[in-house]
Amino acid sequence: MKKLASVLLAILVLVAAPSGASADEKGDLLLLKKTTLNLIEALVKQGVLDREQADQLIANAEREARDEVRQAESEAAKPDRRVIRVPYVPDFVRDEIKQQVEAEVREKVVEDVMAQAKQERWGVPDALPDWISRIKFSGDIRLRAESNLYGSQNTPFSHVDFQKSNDSGEPIVLNSSEDRERARVRLRLGMDAKVTTNLKTGVRLTTGSLRNPVSTNQTLGNYNNPETLVLDRAYLQYQGHNADGYNWLTLTGGRMPNPWFSTDLIWDKDLNFDGFAASVRHNVGGGGSLYDIDEHDNTLFATFGAFPLQEVELSGRDKWLFGAQLGFDKVFDDQSSFRIGLAYYNYKNITGKLNSLDSRLRDFTAPRFVQKGNSMFEISNDAGGSLRRFGLASDFNILDLTAEYDLARFAPVHWIVTGSYVKNIGYDAGEIRARTNGQMFVNSTSITEDPSRKKTEGYLLRLAFGWPNTLERRRWQAFLSYRYLERDAVLDAFTDSDFHLGGTNSKGWLIGGSYGINDNTWLQLRYLSGDEIDGPPLGIDVIQLDLNAKF
Repeated sequence: MKKLASVLLAILVLVAAPSGASADEKGDLLLLKKTTLNLIEALVKQGVLDREQADQLIANAEREARDEVRQAESEAAKPDRRVIRVPYVPDFVRDEIKQQVEAEVREKVVEDVMAQAKQERWGVPDALPDWISRIKFSGDIRLRAESNLYGSQNTPFSHVDFQKSNDSGEPIVLNSSEDRERARVRLRLGMDAKVTTNLKTGVRLTTGSLRNPVSTNQTLGNYNNPETLVLDRAYLQYQGHNADGYNWLTLTGGRMPNPWFSTDLIWDKDLNFDGFAASVRHNVGGGGSLYDIDEHDNTLFATFGAFPLQEVELSGRDKWLFGAQLGFDKVFDDQSSFRIGLAYYNYKNITGKLNSLDSRLRDFTAPRFVQKGNSMFEISNDAGGSLRRFGLASDFNILDLTAEYDLARFAPVHWIVTGSYVKNIGYDAGEIRARTNGQMFVNSTSITEDPSRKKTEGYLLRLAFGWPNTLERRRWQAFLSYRYLERDAVLDAFTDSDFHLGGTNSKGWLIGGSYGINDNTWLQLRYLSGDEIDGPPLGIDVIQLDLNAKF
């Protein structure tokens, strides 16, 4: 700072000294003086100099300048000497002045550019097309190594593959003895778009097939042929909010995510629904303070849905699913939560109808998709007597009670207990006996079952502990569950497709865990061990190692 003060002092002295300069020179010197004084003012404003120092600097410069002027006039009065004084600004002074001016100009230019950017909204989202801000993309990919291990007590060629038999028109049996190793991939790409304030649309593409509603896996090993992408979701959703912003109403139509609070005992996690659903929520308060009420810690909810399963062109017997659920949510002070829901699902026109002799008019009553487990009967009635096509023996009107308690007291570790109980109250032994003529099959190729031995109940218990999810690095979760699902407790088409390789009439354990190896990337290992409840022995163990990534 001392050097800078010396420079400014020298400038002021040089400016004030030459009184005999020409008009042009005086103008230049005045400009230089003005610039120097402005620089001193700038230094004061920036805190480099205080006001007292600045005033002292100017006063000293003026005093020295007057002294030099008097000396110059005295020298000029001598007749024997002629002195011509030429104003001179050293190079280093000019360079420092130049740098200071450039800095001031640069700062001014930046201010002008920023002002223009703000006025013209450069880079502001609203300056982009409106539709960009209303669309959100997401996706995930899963790589899976899977082993299917069949029990040594299994009897080969003992179980009918009803799905393949219905597709081909010929009786085909399930694999029940040959172990299988598979590499599989699942890709899902989703888009949510805001249409208006309360209306949005959701679209999702996924790997999978047009024939399997409960699996989006693609098995690798198709001779390097491209895989298939299918339309997994396409729906409109309206959300109604009250004056406090509380979402009390949700209306959804199209191909939508599962609207029910449930477990995979009844609905597979990959299953989506075609149709219409409405959900209503109501805050019932019940907390100990106004804060509890404002936070909506106690909520009643009700969901209703109507879903077409199969439209039949030449018959009025379209197949439908109707459902209703009433539930309750509770959030505690420590962020633990409890949820319970009671649902009723009513299937319409789901059972098979026996054809007249050599007729195929009722072939449409065979289900479009089955896994295994439900009681079936032959609806074909050919003179040759071949097992050509099969339909469901029982009707399905299902009660489902599901509850979940998430204990967060030991956060970040959570203990999550989930339970579910199902009962098919639509099973009627008399109607089944009349419908099937007493020839009801339970997976087996040769064994028929007495309808009076109904098997219509199921339950699931699951315990998970660890982080609620493993989307971040080093988060982990372990889980253990047991399930028991009788053959006609639920529709086997829509239940979990992994345990016992899908369907009903199974019992057993699942144990596993997941670990976040990086943000949005995690590994999961599951071991599923299941056995058949009724019919010939069919034990299937499934081991799955998954690498998941979410984006």
